[in-house]
Amino acid sequence: MNIVTLDFETYYSQTYSLSKLTTEEYIRGDEYETIGVSAKVDDAPTEWFSGTHGEVKNWLQQFQWSNAVLVAHNALFDAAILNWKFDIRPRGIADTLSMARATHGVEVGGSLAKLVEHYGLGEKGTEVINALGKHRLDFTPEELKAYGRYCVNDTELTYKLFRVLVEGYPKNELKLIDLTIRMFTEPVLDLNAFLLEKHLGSVRAAKEELLAKVIGDNPEENKKNIMSNAKFAELLREHGVSPPMKISPTTGKETYAFAKTDEGMKALLEHENLAVQTLVSVRLGVKSTIEETRTERFLGIAGRGNLPIPLKYYAAHTSRWGGMDKVNLQNLPSRGPNAGTLKRAIRAPAGYVMIDSDSSQIEARMLAWMAGQDDLVEAFRNKEDVYKIMASAIYGVPVEDITPAQRFIGKTVILGSGYGLGGKKFHEFMKAAGIDMTLDGARHIIDTYRFTYPMIPKLWEQGDTVLKAIVDNQTAPYGREGVVKLAWGMIHTPIGLPLKYHQLRRSRKPNGKEEFIYTSRTGITGIWGGKFTENIIQHLARAVIGEQMLKIAKRYRVVLTVHDAIACIARKEEADEARAYVEECMRWVPAWATGLPLNCESGVGVNYGEC
Repeated sequence: MNIVTLDFETYYSQTYSLSKLTTEEYIRGDEYETIGVSAKVDDAPTEWFSGTHGEVKNWLQQFQWSNAVLVAHNALFDAAILNWKFDIRPRGIADTLSMARATHGVEVGGSLAKLVEHYGLGEKGTEVINALGKHRLDFTPEELKAYGRYCVNDTELTYKLFRVLVEGYPKNELKLIDLTIRMFTEPVLDLNAFLLEKHLGSVRAAKEELLAKVIGDNPEENKKNIMSNAKFAELLREHGVSPPMKISPTTGKETYAFAKTDEGMKALLEHENLAVQTLVSVRLGVKSTIEETRTERFLGIAGRGNLPIPLKYYAAHTSRWGGMDKVNLQNLPSRGPNAGTLKRAIRAPAGYVMIDSDSSQIEARMLAWMAGQDDLVEAFRNKEDVYKIMASAIYGVPVEDITPAQRFIGKTVILGSGYGLGGKKFHEFMKAAGIDMTLDGARHIIDTYRFTYPMIPKLWEQGDTVLKAIVDNQTAPYGREGVVKLAWGMIHTPIGLPLKYHQLRRSRKPNGKEEFIYTSRTGITGIWGGKFTENIIQHLARAVIGEQMLKIAKRYRVVLTVHDAIACIARKEEADEARAYVEECMRWVPAWATGLPLNCESGVGVNYGEC
């Protein structure tokens, strides 16, 4: 196949730009205009072209796209323009931005300018600054020529960067980049505008009712209560939410994480309970709840076309996908008074159904398998109720006598205590969930988990040893032999890309205790054996999900992935056959994970909410 490296230059202004709009809004917007485009076939010289829409389309059609791989920096943008504006879909798509994110993380930065500087490939120009507010016909011939040189240089740099990054890059990961970008650039899912309009009215009415209750007859006094840390924390607890906490950089003590920039508050803005969303919105001075703005955004998209699925490949340090473009489909609410409405608004194309399959307890299964906790692995393999088994150990009663409430505790422990959760935190979690439990009782439960499955705490200890080995440039074993390897300060895993802890180093807590920290996308981050184990398990789970996704994609169109679930579409008449195939793929185990007992649950529906 040919490699066609491409770069579009498009109209932008102070109000109409990618910094003001989502990618979808920008490309589908009424003000969109292609100023010009440059393309490079393999290593031939790059060509620049500028003209009317029809002329650009004719120029682009000269390339043999059915046998070409599109290469671009932020291919989500360029491939979307190719398809939405010019009806062109290349055989393959490669994105140097995605590849760089996986290769470097926070080490270099994702901009083309930073990356080419890092590799010594050349220098990115700045002529784009002079294009602010200019349509194609506003350029003088000399200005357009200069803009063309700028665009050609970007294309040349992108091609050089691709040649560097693609060397040794895992083929499966390149396929996943292609699949991820096509979810956005070649959208097939429809949105139910009528349902969204109705939902928006309900959300706004509910918000106003909640605001009236929150503010009440004494708005000044009640707003003061919301701004008081102690009283706001109590309000959150009344709604079953444990207030987010952080360590104060000035005192070294634990304090409330109620700032607009705190991750805990950002998460509460997207809480499934609209009452919690409303409280946090008032505290932060946000005019709309996330449910309201998200519904409005969905409605806007519905008026412009199908729903592009914006997913960021390698968004997290653990290699998992993440939401982007202000449409985070990774956390659509499934509980609460309006649970699943947005999901129900997402529809399969006419004549098709959606099949959504979720890998059952994949992290808990992967953890037991990686730690060598063979009795728990066998229980998963034999489809025993591991939650009841855990509850039986906690309460000292036979498995057959475990009550639903006791099973819930067992489930919470199995799913939530595998990465070093302590008794105090478990007690806070149970309290937030509305379960009355003493601190001693919580500690007993955590101690029972660790005693029942001792190989898991040993894995955390191995994690601490690995962190020390990385800092000291040594080696150390971790978990099941041959799965994870430590070499040259990096963690090598089956995904084929190293897991890095950028600038991992020793530090001292205010109390003098030694800790390990590293530079992450969110700043300076602490890391310890339990957290390291969580990173590895999530990374390995993602490795499995990625391979399963590619297997499903061989027969059916994959349209979405959320955490450990994969959604695809199939014709209605073959729904049963497709569902069986998807489940077969979701239970498939890669060669490196022999002995890992996987299982799944699936659903079928004409919309996402029915699955």
